[in-house]
Amino acid sequence: MKIPRSLPAHLNSKPFTRQEALDAGVTVGRLRYRDLDSPSRQILIPSSIDEPGLADRVRPLTLVTPFSAASHATAFLLWEFPGFLPGTHEPGVHISRPDTMGRSRRRGVIGHKGQFFEDEISVLDGMYITSRARTWLDCSRKMSIDELTVVADHLLRIPRPEFEGRTEPYCTLDDLEEMLDRHWGTPGIRKARLALEQACVGADSAPETRLRLALERAGLPKAEVNVPTELSPGVVRQPDLSYREQRVAVEYEGEGHSEAAQVVRDIAREEDFTKAGWIPVRISKRHMTNDARAAVAKVRTALEASGWLAK
Repeated sequence: MKIPRSLPAHLNSKPFTRQEALDAGVTVGRLRYRDLDSPSRQILIPSSIDEPGLADRVRPLTLVTPFSAASHATAFLLWEFPGFLPGTHEPGVHISRPDTMGRSRRRGVIGHKGQFFEDEISVLDGMYITSRARTWLDCSRKMSIDELTVVADHLLRIPRPEFEGRTEPYCTLDDLEEMLDRHWGTPGIRKARLALEQACVGADSAPETRLRLALERAGLPKAEVNVPTELSPGVVRQPDLSYREQRVAVEYEGEGHSEAAQVVRDIAREEDFTKAGWIPVRISKRHMTNDARAAVAKVRTALEASGWLAK
């Protein structure tokens, strides 16, 4: 039995297009060996690979069909958006093309078409994908207003260069507003506009955004979001949400706050607030169930203890 020649290293571990193989010097005969599977026409994958990652599955699909890009739920996952979008774990890759062309029709592909401006298509790890702003809009039809706000906050937040290696937000408020103005008739755009109205710059996580929205919806004062606050000379803290007038600081504590070193830092932070005459309020995942009623109650109690009265 003839042993097939080894594939070039960059084709050995992920799906690739037939044209990529030919460009790399692989012969047509080599591509016919049984050690290669074909999940879709003109796409090949070494049979030794159990389950390629999403990006590896999507990339060749954006190459074999001209003028196509990953979009909708697929782009949502590839951009690693926070929030809940129904259908993100269902099989099928979402691919979009301009409305002057036909939808992509392939096994395992959910085809879309629409109007695209040049800056609405990006390249991510060698694949074409709708931009973050366009993906946010495309997903608006299936998302709730609050979950669209979670994503908008994520796009608008100012990054921390020491942790993220970037200095600019993914999008500005003007970027998202322009996206809505360009595509005024798109299904879901009304929800996207309402989400943008309640979005803000500063939230560091999806739970923080959901907490902020729950507190505002309950009629509590509008909180400042991640604003550095000098508690005493040389002591500056940056609470997730703060009510400066009432001197109430609200912190959402995710799973990472259970680590020993973080617990020590959390205690020190709480002591700093207490010494400065502030009331620290610690919120966790368990407070966010049932429309965050427990979280709202804790913050309301702290505000009332500081003299705030609901109107």
